[in-house]
Amino acid sequence: MNMQSRNEYLKEVRIEYLKTKSKKKRGELLDEAVKRTKLERKYITQKQKQKSNLDKKTTERKKKKEHYDNSIKPALVTMWKIFDRSCGQRLETSLKDETDRMRQLGELACSDEVAEKLKEISSATIDRKLKHQREIEIAHKKYSKKINPLLYRQIPVKVFEEQDRNIVGNMQIDLVEHCGGSALGEYANTLDCTDIYSGWTEQEAIMGKGQGATLEGLDSCRSRCPFSFKEIHSDGGTNFINFHLLKYSAESGIEFSRSRPYKKNDNCLVEQKNWTHVRKNVGYFRYDTFEEVCLLNDLYGNEWRLYKNFFSPVIKLVLKERLDGRTRRVYDKPRTPDARLMETTELSKNNREELRRIYLSLNPAELKRNIDRKLDNLYKFYKQKNNRQNDENNLSKVGITKRISVKIYGRNREPISV
Repeated sequence: MNMQSRNEYLKEVRIEYLKTKSKKKRGELLDEAVKRTKLERKYITQKQKQKSNLDKKTTERKKKKEHYDNSIKPALVTMWKIFDRSCGQRLETSLKDETDRMRQLGELACSDEVAEKLKEISSATIDRKLKHQREIEIAHKKYSKKINPLLYRQIPVKVFEEQDRNIVGNMQIDLVEHCGGSALGEYANTLDCTDIYSGWTEQEAIMGKGQGATLEGLDSCRSRCPFSFKEIHSDGGTNFINFHLLKYSAESGIEFSRSRPYKKNDNCLVEQKNWTHVRKNVGYFRYDTFEEVCLLNDLYGNEWRLYKNFFSPVIKLVLKERLDGRTRRVYDKPRTPDARLMETTELSKNNREELRRIYLSLNPAELKRNIDRKLDNLYKFYKQKNNRQNDENNLSKVGITKRISVKIYGRNREPISV
């Protein structure tokens, strides 16, 4: 019995209760009401008075004033879109750090009261306020080679717990394929590099999965990082486990380790970035032309790396323990990779000053607009390429049909013995 049905029942009981003068009869009515409604006897007695809260309408009840009302929602949605539609925990950090700056840059128009509320709002309230907006966004959204055992013995295996997470420069690397629904032929791949300590990421698009192209992509990512590589950790693919990369790491003084076969958890951080930094935005289309590789590198090497490393907070796992059959995880406060690098003592003074200068010169809203524009250009080129290929296939099919017709029937449509 819900509250509305219960109140209707008590109203009917009240009519008979007020008409009855017998104390015994009233007691029986109260006993029956307790049995039906499962309410306390004294509480029901209060409701059986001639004037009680049963007569109050829902509209007459005093409503509690909401602190984070709908006046903050437009500004909250604007900041959510600027910072790449992140979760409440990450967005909470961005709101505290960047609200005033976005107002100064003219990207956020709101009152002082709304700005203060944005800086004070909790992550749970953010998720609750953005629940409907997320539903709207979802509704409108588009959408092996032989192994060399001697070589593998030279590269040690490390699980995730053995990788040092307290120093800058330990990189997890992986390739993300852009083959669409078919792995035939040559297609583009994105080399994804992630620093374990800070979460700093670099991406580089290469054509194919060749060892030389992978090495060039890694060298390009390394040259853009504000810190030096101390170790690289990859999976067991032959595009990484080869003499080219082994020689490169030895000459550069970089340690080289690999994951266990079929154990993605050994490379878990870069696997996360494969989705959030590549798949989520580039999609699952097939990119197999050098023009598309150039478009991807124009995105990765400019706005994308700045936006993700300076304005996308990262959550790190601090503690993981097993208690009574359950796993308890404790995470630290979300901070951007740039902020985590500024806290460490391993970064030189010149690099700190350069990072600070770059941060002050950036506008995250402008970066996001440029990223969306370049992604649109990539998608337009992909559609034009597919339309062109479909036209060529249709023409070739027509030509084949004509040749077969001539061969079998002749030009005068007379049967020819074959």
